[in-house]
Amino acid sequence: MRRPLFIAKQAGHPSGLLGRFIGWVMSHETADANAKTLDLLNVQPVDHVLEVGFGHGRTIARAVALTPRGQVTGVEVSEQMVEMATAFNTEEVHEGRVTLQRTDGTHVPFPDGSFDRAYSVHTIYFWPDAAAQLREIHRVLKPGGRLVITFRYGEGASADLPAPIYVHRAPAVVVSLLQEVGFGSVTLCQDPSVFFAIADKTAATE
Repeated sequence: MRRPLFIAKQAGHPSGLLGRFIGWVMSHETADANAKTLDLLNVQPVDHVLEVGFGHGRTIARAVALTPRGQVTGVEVSEQMVEMATAFNTEEVHEGRVTLQRTDGTHVPFPDGSFDRAYSVHTIYFWPDAAAQLREIHRVLKPGGRLVITFRYGEGASADLPAPIYVHRAPAVVVSLLQEVGFGSVTLCQDPSVFFAIADKTAATE
């Protein structure tokens, strides 16, 4: 069933009471994809982890549980979602284990090589210049770090997620973009209509 344009716009940039409701709905609709994404990241207890487009903040909380001696950071374009995710992770934010910032993602306000792992779930549709976004994530990853990009593609996704709000990129295009910005190894897996692009940054050489 095709989503109305106003709902599609809210999915890309939630705001107001409707935005909060959509954030709550997404937290349930995307739970399996978020869990699979974290599995594929192979997060370690000491890792510094970045989520681009954290939305409702539930996956931030799961990442915190996987990094008892690490740090979790999120960047998000929607002020409404920053507030929602902060409320959901209040204790961790106050303890300094979680940092949440509002930004459009074309600039991640952290130095080169800040993170061991990064991920983004169902957000690549909203990136007008996906190469620029991916290049920025590549910059802030440490050598040997891993990125997982999770997205839908196919007949059903195109029908449900209307253009021009959603930009539908074929899996091969996503792989090509990741390679273009410098990821040395990129693999794809699928489950069932959701794709996971797993990109590893080339490790530093002696």
